[in-house]
Amino acid sequence: MKAKAVHYTEIVEKPVEMEGVKDVTIRWLISVEDNAPNFYMRMFTVQPGGYTPYHSHPYEHEVFILEGEGIVVIEDKEHKMKEGYVIAVPPDVKHQFKNTGNGALRFLCLIPKR
Repeated sequence: MKAKAVHYTEIVEKPVEMEGVKDVTIRWLISVEDNAPNFYMRMFTVQPGGYTPYHSHPYEHEVFILEGEGIVVIEDKEHKMKEGYVIAVPPDVKHQFKNTGNGALRFLCLIPKR
């Protein structure tokens, strides 16, 4: 693994382009490019009214809400969330993040190396 110490704004922010997404960007803070051996860290920004897809995958998510507010849908159940909330999404569980606030919803999302 490469050592790394940079401000997150130095990492390229890209739109999330997949079906079921509205107004979401991603920054891969720690990734395959860093030769991370165990997990990756991503930062998502969801604009007001935006959302991630309602989807599942065979790996877990660990999420920390940095700013904003919204709803996380986990297997058809809605949970309010805001700055400071911690969310765990188990493998193979359908989930979605929605911004219901007036400002950006920004969160860190850690996933295992695939």
